[in-house]
Amino acid sequence: MKEKAYHENINIKNELHLRELMSNLPRFCKQFFIGIEHKTASRTRIAYAYDLGCFFDYLHKENPICRKMNITDIPISILDELKPMDIEEYLYHLKLYEKDGTAHANDERAIKRKLSSLRTFYNYFYKNELIDTNPAIKVDMPKIHDKAIVRLDVDEVAQLLDEVESGEKLSSRQQKYHDRTKTRDLALLTLLLGTGIRVSECVGLDITDIDFKNNGIKVHRKGGAEVMVYFGDEVMDALAEYMEERMLVTPVEGHGNALFLSLQNKRITVRAVENLVKKYSQLVTNVKKITPHKLRSTYGTTLYQETGDIYLVADVLGHKDVNTTRKHYAALEEDRRKRAGRVVKLRDV
Repeated sequence: MKEKAYHENINIKNELHLRELMSNLPRFCKQFFIGIEHKTASRTRIAYAYDLGCFFDYLHKENPICRKMNITDIPISILDELKPMDIEEYLYHLKLYEKDGTAHANDERAIKRKLSSLRTFYNYFYKNELIDTNPAIKVDMPKIHDKAIVRLDVDEVAQLLDEVESGEKLSSRQQKYHDRTKTRDLALLTLLLGTGIRVSECVGLDITDIDFKNNGIKVHRKGGAEVMVYFGDEVMDALAEYMEERMLVTPVEGHGNALFLSLQNKRITVRAVENLVKKYSQLVTNVKKITPHKLRSTYGTTLYQETGDIYLVADVLGHKDVNTTRKHYAALEEDRRKRAGRVVKLRDV
């Protein structure tokens, strides 16, 4: 039996999880998820399901009509009963609330996402003439304050890779496994830093996705597109060295095609890569909280500084909208504009 690709297994797992979440939502919500299936990724639909779960939990507690029935029995007509102020009160509630004895808080980005989910939800039923009003569109989006880009500096990147090779600063317990994993770890981290691919794309790589002839890897992007991402000689050397070890390993059944394997000879997980990045980055900096996504930011920053081409950065990182990229690297664009002001001389002094 042919081994399923990583992304196929993830989609199956996500679909089962989505159906579980849908079983706790009002029954009319099923039509929404059917309607958006062709244009959304499975992880996106799961995020919608979580957000709608929060919304209907709130209505079940606070709305006098919904309080009298089970959440699954809430009718679609309730959407027409709500006013923009009701949704504003819901967003205020999200800032801090208690559920099952645990306090939950949402920052401005999380609240914005939940309002965006609600807008999409309302818009679907309004567009299909199943409701008469759309109060969600009348609620202003929360203002998002920019965050500084967290990334590794050039010297920190070099130090990180040096630490992977030596393992000298690792704890005695970590050093027991270092000899077995350092070639893999070096290849994996070099690949992340040298291509900017997402951690999910990295763990999903198969052996057959590497093209050493053209220094490229075939990556399965969010949304389903397959693209070639190219790398330099440092990445090629690290991957080639790891491949020599990888071909000597007999993986667990069902993981035969996986490029990066765990110590259990199974495809490495996203959580394992996150822990790996945390382990080594803490040896380099205690101030910055480095995650796989921050390694992606490190690559994007370096590429933009070297090329000044925001469209190239967007393309390589797999951003569908260049404005997403520009938003992340706005501070760097400001620095470039400042340098431009100093470059042009009107008179020799």
